[in-house]
Amino acid sequence: MKSPFEWDPYSDQPRVIFDKAYKRRMRARHWPDYLQMAAISALVLPAATIHMAFTKPRRNSENLRDLVGMGVGLDKGPEQFDLIDELGVNHVLLRIPLWDIANLDAYYSFAKEFHRRQKTVLINILQDREHIGSPAQLTNAVNAIFDTFGGVSQEYQMGNAINRIKWGFFSVSEYLKYFETVQTLRDKRYPSLKLLGPSVIDFEYLFTCRALFNKFNTQFDRLSTLLYVDRMGAPENKQYGVFDASLKMRLLGSLACMSPKVRNKRIYITEVNWPLSGTAPYAPTSEKECVSERDYATYMQSYLTIATESGCIERVYWHQLIAAGYGLVDNRDNNLRKRPAFNALRQVLG
Repeated sequence: MKSPFEWDPYSDQPRVIFDKAYKRRMRARHWPDYLQMAAISALVLPAATIHMAFTKPRRNSENLRDLVGMGVGLDKGPEQFDLIDELGVNHVLLRIPLWDIANLDAYYSFAKEFHRRQKTVLINILQDREHIGSPAQLTNAVNAIFDTFGGVSQEYQMGNAINRIKWGFFSVSEYLKYFETVQTLRDKRYPSLKLLGPSVIDFEYLFTCRALFNKFNTQFDRLSTLLYVDRMGAPENKQYGVFDASLKMRLLGSLACMSPKVRNKRIYITEVNWPLSGTAPYAPTSEKECVSERDYATYMQSYLTIATESGCIERVYWHQLIAAGYGLVDNRDNNLRKRPAFNALRQVLG
């Protein structure tokens, strides 16, 4: 990644860009797209709300092993193989940053071991400005990934947190052009692979509306989202006095059902967690938003129950197995300590 985009190894995400003038300047260049986003959302969101009100949710299967997935990382070590087996998780998500494409063989060996243990592997391809700005460079990199992982993974999330400038995109239209480039490659050379998107983070459905209702030649095989709900409290807490986790999921389900851009209407939540108190600088937020390890375990169980009852969520990939500031296992001081959430999830999965 190149300045002003920098990676924070503590929280496993890009650093916040504090240059507000730069961010305003980049948004200003894309002002027509933001205008379109507002207009589309003004039409679509009320319609989706009505659709949701008249749609009765149907509970998912009682088998939580079908629902629960787990984020894993190459840099977190081989201990993850046995930990995933111990949890009873059957689905894993692996991030591959485009700026680390030189280490593709190492990612493949890591993913192949999960595949050997009969886990499904979802590949989350992380973008950067260099590949966003160069379709040829993007095509070459993604072609190498598809060619390498074809026997291990059939699903690929294109784009991550596309509504955050620190992740590289300045507008949704810029993301859609990026997705189109990859979709063209997929259609031509790898037609059996599935592409997920648009991967909007948090309850910012204006960006989702723009991505799902447009004239671009895009088709998401499945809708993916990074649905954090209330980092300071329980998933039952309401945002804007109305929207708890259940309503947010159901409204997103209505958007997926209404959009001609989404093939499979069952949604993947590909990132969610709570930041943990006392873990700075590893926590991805300030201490104000952090929760205790006990509350984290309780909120996780509630979130999974709500997802099951929503009737529109196919899978929830928890982010992630090992992370000092928000994971199920704390890896500080060269020691792996299972947190209460690890044991709670193991019991839930049986």
